[in-house]
Amino acid sequence: MKTIGFRTLSHAAILALLFSAGARAEEKASGSVSEQELQAKLSYCQTCHGVSAQGFRGSAPMPRLAGQQPEYIENQLKAFIERRRTNPVMNNVAHVLSPAMVAALAAHFNSFDPPPLGGAPKDLVPMGKKIFEEGIPSAEVPPCASCHGEDAKGNGAFPRLAGQLNDYIIRKITNWNKERGLDPSKPDTSAMMEPFTHKLTPEQLAAVAAYVSYLK
Repeated sequence: MKTIGFRTLSHAAILALLFSAGARAEEKASGSVSEQELQAKLSYCQTCHGVSAQGFRGSAPMPRLAGQQPEYIENQLKAFIERRRTNPVMNNVAHVLSPAMVAALAAHFNSFDPPPLGGAPKDLVPMGKKIFEEGIPSAEVPPCASCHGEDAKGNGAFPRLAGQLNDYIIRKITNWNKERGLDPSKPDTSAMMEPFTHKLTPEQLAAVAAYVSYLK
């Protein structure tokens, strides 16, 4: 309990420093961000998303942002701001980011290229590779590669899956309808994935997650 309290206090102190009203006002006025402000935000993101945004396993798996498509990151941050996607931490973090900071963060995360964390069951990789490349015709599940690319590095609004933590992928797909597309009046790209989240068995989902988690 003491450790948790210390971490909470530290995060609160960092938030107060990094997301001060003065910094936001300066950012809004200039329409750009300084290198100092950007590095401060990147350092804060590292507390959850790991060194070089490679992802982190703590009380819950935190996603890899390294190498992620900038358009996808910008879209997801906007979804958090507009409450179309829910997360108790990111809803609070995202809404204080200016458009200029969102764009700067997205570009920098895309430039990072740390090795995958790994840790997924390797015996599931062959099955996952087959599903990723060929889909599951009997369940009307298309190949994952058709949207996420043959190398799983994504394209534009379609996210990179290569190197993503397998347990994070499993959790997000399993809870898809509870976390994404929460404002029917503002449909987004999450609607394209929704039909397939129910068609994968737990083993098939784990297999795909394991396969992409080892890709570089």
